[in-house]
Amino acid sequence: MAAEQGYALPQFNLGDMYRAGEGVPQNDAEAVKWFRKAAEQSNAYAQFSLGFMYAKGEGVPQDYGEAVRWFRMAAEQGDAAAQYNIGFMYANGQGVPQDYVSALMWWNIAAASGHEDAQRDNEIVAKRMTPDQIAEAQRMAREWMAKHQR
Repeated sequence: MAAEQGYALPQFNLGDMYRAGEGVPQNDAEAVKWFRKAAEQSNAYAQFSLGFMYAKGEGVPQDYGEAVRWFRMAAEQGDAAAQYNIGFMYANGQGVPQDYVSALMWWNIAAASGHEDAQRDNEIVAKRMTPDQIAEAQRMAREWMAKHQR
């Protein structure tokens, strides 16, 4: 089986099957095992999935700090959902200190990457911020995107 031979995409797919219970019995712990194997090979989908599972406490103890760590790895590869979720974590102080500037920065990045909910949430959090904070978040987002352009 390709997943057992160390190929990241089949490992991610197997993890996804275990998480959903499609073709195999639903098993979050087994999903985490396969996601981790793929994530350690820089598979952004697996990194995002691990972040999600840590955020929800599915198959692993809930750990927001670990969720942010995995989301960040996927975000660095351009995963818009991971970028959005990091913004959510900053907005709510989950695994990181609550920081609206960082939340807005990540939501600006996610919106630029095509995440539909990011723009809506940008507007919500911006209402709680000063114009200087908004400008800082926008500057940080521009710098991050310039550094991470592919």
